[in-house]
This record gives sequence, C-alpha cells and structure tokens, in this order.
Amino acid sequence: MSDTKLKIADQEFDSRMIVGTGKYADLNVMARALEASGTQLVTVAVRRIDLSDKSSESILHYIAPDRYKLLPNTAGCYSADEAVRTAHLAREAGMSDMIKLEVIGDELTLMPDPVETVKAAEVLIKEGFTVLPYISDDPIMALKLQDLGAATIMPIGAPIGSGQGIQNLNNIRIIIERAKVPVIVDAGVGTASDVAVAMELGCDGVLINTGIAQAKDPVSMAKAMKLACEAGRLAFLAGRIPKRLYAKASSPTEGLIST
Repeated sequence: MSDTKLKIADQEFDSRMIVGTGKYADLNVMARALEASGTQLVTVAVRRIDLSDKSSESILHYIAPDRYKLLPNTAGCYSADEAVRTAHLAREAGMSDMIKLEVIGDELTLMPDPVETVKAAEVLIKEGFTVLPYISDDPIMALKLQDLGAATIMPIGAPIGSGQGIQNLNNIRIIIERAKVPVIVDAGVGTASDVAVAMELGCDGVLINTGIAQAKDPVSMAKAMKLACEAGRLAFLAGRIPKRLYAKASSPTEGLIST
C-alpha cells in the first residue's frame, strides 16, 4: 500500500508528527525524545527563547538543523498585533517563513481567539508567510482560514495540555471532509491511542508537546506516539469495516455440510 508524504505548502515530510519543545525536564531529554519521535518538524515558542543566545545552553543548539525544520510559533500572544510582531521576529532571526499562528483568547482555557486569529492570518499571508493556524474545532473557522490561504488547518483535539484526546470527533470529521489543505490535530493528545484515533479519522498529522514532554518516560512515549501515528495512518488507508449493531459471522453460513 503506497502513501504520499505530508505536504505543507512547498515542504514535504516523511513523518506526520510535529513535536513541541516545551515542558521537558531538561534539554537532553528533549533532544532524545525528538529523535525517538521520528519528527522532522519541530515547533519552538519564539517568545520563550533568547534568539541572541548562540551558546551550547540555547534550546536551538539541541535541534540539529540538518535533521529538523524549525516551526516557530506565536505562543503567548493575545492579539493579532502581538502575533504578527512575533512572526516578524522569527523571520528576521532566520528561523523560518513558516509560522504556527497562535492567538490566545483566554488565560484559563488557552482557547484560540477566532477574531484575532483571522486578523493575524490575513496580514501574515499577505506578507508571504506560510501560516499554520491553531483554531478550535470549528468547521466554519477552518473554512474561513482555508479561504484566506492558510497552509494547514490545526484544530484542537482538547484544551492545550489537558491530555483528554479528541473530544469532538464529529467536528474533526467535518473539517477533514471539507478541507483542501492538511488537517493537523493540535493540542489535547495525551497518549498513543489519541494519536491513532486522530490518524484513523483521516487527519494528515498531529502536533504533540505536553503528552510527550510530561510523560513519566518522554523518550518511550515519543516512540509510542510515532508507532501509533504510523499505525493509525495505515489503518485509515486500509479502510476499516463498518460498525454494526448486531453480530455477523466471520465464516459464511451458506453451503455448510450437514452432519
């Protein structure tokens, strides 16, 4: 069974996992988890790192540029203006023109602000950024951002860091059905089975941070999620049997020999 690569704008990736770099016990554990995950695209919060720090203590020192592509994100921004400035900072620092756009609307839930997200996306797309927007699991928002020119749609599975897994399967299905760009579940993944569910639904990928970084053994969890991602994708391509209310014999009953 053949498969295509994950394609985001003009970039192609063998791995369908995007992995975050926050919340690890230390940077060595982070580096080992990234390797175990098989990811090729690593997201970094621009506002939480010192871009001028070129020392061996910098987080960027642990992310090999020949192995991983950086995906800077605008985490911690609460307005479109903040997010746009942060994206400019990442580009000026030579990180990437590809940006994961996050505009938070509420400190308690960390849910995205739809109005400010659209405003920021409009500006950044016009300025030539490849925009990957973080949104709630709202099919209407997904279509609006797709029509603006977003390179992906990144709906939440559940609130950031909650580990609840995908809470609204139907909305994710609707988003996938109508999307013309990759759909990547972002936030809420807690364990390998959550990854498998996302991929079996037909998502093009998953973004994971807390579920790996705060596991008891982040490196082993990263490997488990890698395998779940691959298994879920293969199951989606293979095509599951339909669900039935009643049993159906696995062996045909026609033509049985009388005894």
